[in-house]
Amino acid sequence: MANPLIAIVGRPNVGKSTLFNKIAGRRISITENRPGVTRDRLYADAEWRGKKFTVVDTGGIELGSEDNMWREILRQADTAIDMADVILLVVDGKEELTSSDYDVADKLRRSKKPVLLAVNKVDNFSPDKLFEYYALGLGEPYAVSAEHSQGIGDLLDEAVAFFGEGEAEDADRLKIALVGKPNAGKSSLTNRLLGFERTIVTDVAGTTRDAIDTPFEYDGKKYTLIDTAGIRRKKNVSDDVEYYSVMRAFDAVRRADVCLLVVDSAEGLTEQDVKIAGYIHEQGKPSLIVMNKWDLIEKDTNTINRFEAKLKEDLKFMDYYKSVYISAKTGRRAEKILSLAEEVYAHANFRVSTGALNDLVLDAVRANEPPAYGGRRLKVYYCSQPSVCPPTFVMFVNDGELMHFSYKRYLENVLRNSFDFSGTPVRIVARNRGEGETVL
Repeated sequence: MANPLIAIVGRPNVGKSTLFNKIAGRRISITENRPGVTRDRLYADAEWRGKKFTVVDTGGIELGSEDNMWREILRQADTAIDMADVILLVVDGKEELTSSDYDVADKLRRSKKPVLLAVNKVDNFSPDKLFEYYALGLGEPYAVSAEHSQGIGDLLDEAVAFFGEGEAEDADRLKIALVGKPNAGKSSLTNRLLGFERTIVTDVAGTTRDAIDTPFEYDGKKYTLIDTAGIRRKKNVSDDVEYYSVMRAFDAVRRADVCLLVVDSAEGLTEQDVKIAGYIHEQGKPSLIVMNKWDLIEKDTNTINRFEAKLKEDLKFMDYYKSVYISAKTGRRAEKILSLAEEVYAHANFRVSTGALNDLVLDAVRANEPPAYGGRRLKVYYCSQPSVCPPTFVMFVNDGELMHFSYKRYLENVLRNSFDFSGTPVRIVARNRGEGETVL
């Protein structure tokens, strides 16, 4: 059974994202004192009094606006309301109730879902003033200060009381992060993989500002897709909101099991794409290079070969990469992505038996003896694989400082030629016998 879902809704700038962050226990949602910052639905798992649930943040609801972006935000909020088990309506306790507050309250009453009213930004609140909020017709109002973590416990006590007694699902899901430059097609690919419009997709670069987690199942397997904001070059990051969006994208890489670097094929692999790939590599994540918008490329019999040659040239530092050429718009080859993600994740989890590993490495050392430096030569006594994701191999040696980068590359190539580690980094650690370790 899936976790119960609590949706946080309300008009813009009433403190929904701050409340979301407090409930989630970490700073997930971007908070800034201007309306329109939270655009898409944003999820986080949480627990209160032993009950697990998922909380979802939404963009501010402006029911009367004709602006396209506000209409998209409303559509996303509507989806969250439809999926929710409990709804928290947040209003601003420092302002008078507005017509928008009444409109949103009326909309929520029609949803027939349990709705709790949170009067936010309340530090020193007279109980008498709460009577004003009964006019919304949602029952007892709860005074909270999300910024100072006051009153949230009472609100959650009431919220989790609506949950059933069944155990929440502790799903072992493959987390897949989609990263890349703005307007490369990450959100379109997310929607294609999910089979319905999950994120706001427009032709304006930079629409997705938060890293958005969406759990789903396909062919009996469980996944979570993490759609992220486009990562711009630092000099092009114009304000604090975009800065935190980029930071959230990098955080998505760190917590993902597999990363999809989505590239605009029509533009080709750029310097910024290479930098993002480098970050994925540094984090030790298995990955796929997803060449999107392949339908826009004029092709001949050597087109893919030319693109692959360019990838190999630009991605020399991660020549283990796996690529796939797709069109998120038409769906061509998009069905391959999940199986390829499973494949590179399996490669990242592969373990070599200690006996086979030692036979392979020691034979390689005998076949190609390490060069001598300053009259001293590296000796490899024994090796093991203590961890996976990425596969990490420890070489017990006489002096780790003698393990030159070129010889480490030689040993890595030996491992890759014997076992399929395509799509994942491989790390080699030289450890002096009886001493500390040198990571290479």
